Amino acid sequence: MQTIDLEAQGLRSLNETLHAQSADTNQTAWEVVNAKGSHAIAVGLDAPIEVTVNGSTGYYCGGMNKQATINVKGSAGPGVGENMMSGTIIVEGDASQYAGATGHGGLLVIKGNASSRCGISMKGIDIVVHGNIGHMSAFMAQSGNLVVLGDAGDALGDSCYEARLFVRGEVKSLGADCEKKEMRPEHIEILKDLLERAGADAKPEEFTRYGSARKLYNFDVDNASAY
Repeated sequence: MQTIDLEAQGLRSLNETLHAQSADTNQTAWEVVNAKGSHAIAVGLDAPIEVTVNGSTGYYCGGMNKQATINVKGSAGPGVGENMMSGTIIVEGDASQYAGATGHGGLLVIKGNASSRCGISMKGIDIVVHGNIGHMSAFMAQSGNLVVLGDAGDALGDSCYEARLFVRGEVKSLGADCEKKEMRPEHIEILKDLLERAGADAKPEEFTRYGSARKLYNFDVDNASAY
């Protein structure tokens, strides 16, 4: 395992080193020490490597990730996994606001709670939160899956498109054009796979699915009160 001391070597050196790794690299395991809440750790990676960050991170850890697996042995600040394309990010602690925002693919696992706007404008990413999520989560969520083992705050799925939202606990309120949906066999299979991959101890049958009522796709004066 290659170890980088972020305090001694600096953020630019860390990210340049990780960006230099290619698909056929034999340096596949990396450890970052002395993270101390630094911003933009391991952003823009594009190689099948595994990066373990020992400690909590600041803004945008793992943003734009492709292929890499990033393990955060702490909590993550705003925007963890923002716009990620593929790969896996696992946060052992909590995540601040807009975790996984605009993500196009990959798997984001948050072992603790996630704050407001988790999965905002998600575009294909899979997000599994072992705890609770805050208000306005999955706002304008276009596609992908958001799985919550705990509770969801106000306005879940507001103005969402075709993302699938699975919540095991209570939902404080649903956002505009979001409604409870039937849990069909194909959704059970999707959920079972995601729970297994995220190491979550829960059964798919315990969840409720939510999604778009599809009334806001095009403006209709009869639906004006929902805007």
